Amino acid sequence: MTASPDLAAHRPATPDLLRSVFRRHAAGVAVITAQGARPAGFTATSLTSVAAEPPLVSFGVGTGSSSWPVLAEAEHVGVHILGEHQQELAATFARSGADRFAPPTRWSAGPHGVPVLDGVLAWLVCRVVARVPAGDHRLVLAEVVAGDPAGDGRPLLYHQGRFNGLRD
Repeated sequence: MTASPDLAAHRPATPDLLRSVFRRHAAGVAVITAQGARPAGFTATSLTSVAAEPPLVSFGVGTGSSSWPVLAEAEHVGVHILGEHQQELAATFARSGADRFAPPTRWSAGPHGVPVLDGVLAWLVCRVVARVPAGDHRLVLAEVVAGDPAGDGRPLLYHQGRFNGLRD
């Protein structure tokens, strides 16, 4: 028999409890981009592969984020898997008020006009098929329409509130 957790020490469900638990969950780091009147983008650790047929992904975005107005209307989005060499890029797209597409960020217009970041491990352009309300966020479901998996390097991870690389 395995030892069970101390249930008497549990804490009530709060946003702080959720954040504390998920700090222990290592997650891959992605940047989501979209084109509106201006390009928009944000760092995401909520990216999930949903289905292979048709190829679907999902991610969460806060409705209070500066990127939400563009993502709320965008027909297509870019999904970029970051490498461990891109900690500063991840921080730029996570920073509130930053001009995320200004130098040193390197990008170009990709399929459907979606901003595609240079030097990432892999990228996808996806057609948005649903935006599902989820508390103060929207869960975006998107179908893959194009991409490139050929970048070099190792993935960037987010754990304990910091960006990290894989350890050997």
